[in-house]
Amino acid sequence: MNRPLLTQAARPLTFEIDAVNERGEIVPTAIAGEHPLTIYVDKQEIVTLMTLGAAPEALTLGYLRNQRLIGKLSDIVSVQVDWEVNAVAVVTRHGQGIAAERLEKRTVTTGCGQGTIFGDLMAEIDNIHLPATAMLAEVTLYGLLDAVRHHESIYKQAGAVHGCALAKGAEILMFVEDVGRHNAVDAIAGKMWLDELDGGDKIFYTTGRLTSEMVIKTAQMGIPFLVSRSGLTQMGWEIASKLGMTMIGRAQGKHYLLFSGAERFTR
Repeated sequence: MNRPLLTQAARPLTFEIDAVNERGEIVPTAIAGEHPLTIYVDKQEIVTLMTLGAAPEALTLGYLRNQRLIGKLSDIVSVQVDWEVNAVAVVTRHGQGIAAERLEKRTVTTGCGQGTIFGDLMAEIDNIHLPATAMLAEVTLYGLLDAVRHHESIYKQAGAVHGCALAKGAEILMFVEDVGRHNAVDAIAGKMWLDELDGGDKIFYTTGRLTSEMVIKTAQMGIPFLVSRSGLTQMGWEIASKLGMTMIGRAQGKHYLLFSGAERFTR
């Protein structure tokens, strides 16, 4: 497979500023970065995302993949990030940008950071088939939650970010943080696309709530297990149930709630 030409333009993840505490003392404090990043495809403006800037190339690829704007990685020649103008230029092999009908329908969702779905992705759910034989053991879930708890993160330093992890069993393969949970999941989708990783034997973990968009994006990556330390929405639950996805929320320590896909879960 032809990989696109990529910049390596990660921004500093935290910045130090002076704050004043309740005693009037000046306290040097780490805060999370936040930067606008406008995506252009063949010079056609698509969207502006607010991002931590940890993995802007992967974020761009994952966004285009999850929004079904570009179907094959081989269609992309290059992804070039330029922070001087807060933009990323995507060049495709056909050079025609994104067809207008693909950009017409936008659904504003509950996602912080971006939360816009292009097109009627709900219509594509019937075409998604998660692996029927994949199983998740309770002991594996506990191991993953422990690994996430011990993982170094920007959240521990500065707060104000969401984190997402791709795991195989209890092993974390990727961990991405961003100012919006949808940015983090898109960045992982982009990395999986680049590395040709199959999702059928993977677990997706997020610190954010389990909304319809999070469920759809996880399913698009072919991942049958979705775990969060937060709760869920009705539509998220309905879609996960329809897909047969095992969705677990309120998961911390030795506590969890199994919301759907119990047939894949063993105690």
